[in-house]
Amino acid sequence: MTTSESRNHTMMNACVLHAVGDIRYQQVPKPHPQRGQVLVRVAFCGVCGSDIPRVFVKGTYRFPTIIGHEFSGIVEACGEDVNRVSPGQRVVVFPLIWCGKCAPCEQGKYVQCIDYDYLGSRSDGAFAEYIVAPQENVLPVPERVSLEEAAMTEPAAVALHALRRVQGDLLGRSIAVFGAGPIGLIVAQWARAMGAAPIFVFDIVDRKVRMAQELGFELAFNSRERDALEAIRSVTQREGVAVSIEGAGVPQTFVQAAMCTMRGGTMVILGNPSADVMLPAGLISQLMRREVVVVGTWNSDYSAAGNDDDWRAVLDGVARGTIALRSLITHQVPLRDAPQLLLMMKEGREFFSKVLVYP
Repeated sequence: MTTSESRNHTMMNACVLHAVGDIRYQQVPKPHPQRGQVLVRVAFCGVCGSDIPRVFVKGTYRFPTIIGHEFSGIVEACGEDVNRVSPGQRVVVFPLIWCGKCAPCEQGKYVQCIDYDYLGSRSDGAFAEYIVAPQENVLPVPERVSLEEAAMTEPAAVALHALRRVQGDLLGRSIAVFGAGPIGLIVAQWARAMGAAPIFVFDIVDRKVRMAQELGFELAFNSRERDALEAIRSVTQREGVAVSIEGAGVPQTFVQAAMCTMRGGTMVILGNPSADVMLPAGLISQLMRREVVVVGTWNSDYSAAGNDDDWRAVLDGVARGTIALRSLITHQVPLRDAPQLLLMMKEGREFFSKVLVYP
């Protein structure tokens, strides 16, 4: 059955994770919107860095599960009592489904929800032709934003949220970003838009460093070739940076980010850890003496009431040209090729930055 044929029936195509390492492109029942839900025809779904260990190492919360949580699409149908969007609208979807009952939810802090659901890991996601979501999670896409760019709203919001976790204005403050993956490169762009300077970007892959340089970040270095701490000290009169962003999730960059943060500075833990991190006693002592503020960040802020949040800021920023997302896309592949694509990414057989899948 072709994609167009499946849209006229009760089945659809999807990539389903049946067990760790067992992902299949197959036909599954097409979902139908219930009261307060929206049926979205998926346009593009990004591959998150967390999707690779989710598929090949950790698994999801239940099997089988359709993965994928970074996506854009077009409203196909609406259930009863839906009044926020209409069929035909281009939309993005906040993938965290909050309970609405716990104390954080009552304060609108959905990322801190105690009993949340999540599209693509706890519930079926967007590696599929269609997906359903609560209308409160669905946000229209501005005309000047393409659906490819819109599919990157989630990682761009995560990047913005990481910087918003830093207290105070970033204007004129120095920043170092460790990890030049898609989110790291978006963090650097947001930092520049906020007036931060100088901005350092570090990675161990030459192509990623070049991508940072092509985005206008002259202080982008391969940290295997140029010692990160020395590169920073040579520009900052040996003070270090006001803000360090650990975006790679590896022990080495965690240590580097801690070492380079100046007195009274802030270190933001953004990257999902790939292994245990052991900090030398001397480094911990230095963090204490420098009174470095260490903050965690997870996901992004979203407002069901329509207030200013990370998601709306991203869509506005892309529409205005404040941040560039399209240049980060290195692969666009059809959904049927997603299992092979994920394996390529796991094995690192070729260079990739942002990868999009389309049904």
